[in-house]
Amino acid sequence: MRILIDGDACPGKYIIENIARENDIEVIIYCDTNHILKSNYSTVVTVDSGFQSVDMVIVNKVRSGDIVVSQDYGVAAMVLGKKAYAINPKGYIYHEGNMDKLLFERYISSKVRRTGGRTSNPKKRTREDDKRLRENLFQLILNGKVYKGEDW
Repeated sequence: MRILIDGDACPGKYIIENIARENDIEVIIYCDTNHILKSNYSTVVTVDSGFQSVDMVIVNKVRSGDIVVSQDYGVAAMVLGKKAYAINPKGYIYHEGNMDKLLFERYISSKVRRTGGRTSNPKKRTREDDKRLRENLFQLILNGKVYKGEDW
């Protein structure tokens, strides 16, 4: 098991690294050339800048049983198809039961924006998000299954 992080936009990296360190799990953070990331624990891999370049590298590198941390529903869907686990940086676990809903909501939001409409911005990160990430990531590592906590 490894943890692969979409590092271009991933708050909570310190939480992920602390849990990985405690459980002796390799962490790889992927980012593009527009970001400069450093870590004392994780391996940082910088890829070429481009539309979804980090996403495609993650999908190509993930193996069955790995955990991917990403905000991107499309990445999560592809990772689940490869028998890996996916978790949002706010601690929500992606699974077969919520992917259709999430992808449909993304489609509707995209359609609204294309026609000049506005969609709401993501909410600010909270302590509850940190707690959820810590608990659900730990559960994925220990059990390799979906935590029975709250869903979005």
